[in-house]
Amino acid sequence: MCLVVATVIGCVPPLSAQQLLDRVVARVNGIAITLSDVKAVLALGLVDVPAGAGEEVAVERLIDRQLVLAEVARFAPPEPSPAAVAREVAAITERSGGRLAAIMEATGLDEGRLRDIARDNLRIATYLDQRFGPTVQLTEEEVLQYYRMHPEEFTRDGRLMPFVDADELARERAGAERRAATIAQWMRDLRGRADIVKPRTPPRGAPRAY
Repeated sequence: MCLVVATVIGCVPPLSAQQLLDRVVARVNGIAITLSDVKAVLALGLVDVPAGAGEEVAVERLIDRQLVLAEVARFAPPEPSPAAVAREVAAITERSGGRLAAIMEATGLDEGRLRDIARDNLRIATYLDQRFGPTVQLTEEEVLQYYRMHPEEFTRDGRLMPFVDADELARERAGAERRAATIAQWMRDLRGRADIVKPRTPPRGAPRAY
């Protein structure tokens, strides 16, 4: 589910020569999202972008992330522990497939920003759990309906699992689908209230967001 900042974005390190050639691809309530941001999140797997999707999809995911970060800043969920942040940094590093140093050099990302991103990932997850709950309560009929509508998820070796055996998995999948739909509607509401623009050239002095 980048998914980040001190108030909303944290301190920005001085621009390198690489970053000076960067361009803004979107602004969310005045916060700039740059092409380097897009390339970094794609390389590090920080946003959910379908395989083969272009950078435009990543831009939309970063817009969503920035909108969520603004909500996180407003309601301030509990601060993650240093140990939790370190584990998240390790997870991001592992997803990079050994390319972290090259990604950081190419995008201007430094270790401080990487820790900020890891911290914000955790704050976003905590906030979403607080707002929407980690799980969704469903009736037996709702779980059964999901089972009937998604037989491919409960087929093993060419045979459909009996519902009694698939109940736990069906409940988990149905709950995740319901939660995702609720969050998606909430995101549409956030977008409807936000000032989102995609300028052709970057404004001077605009802050950056991951």
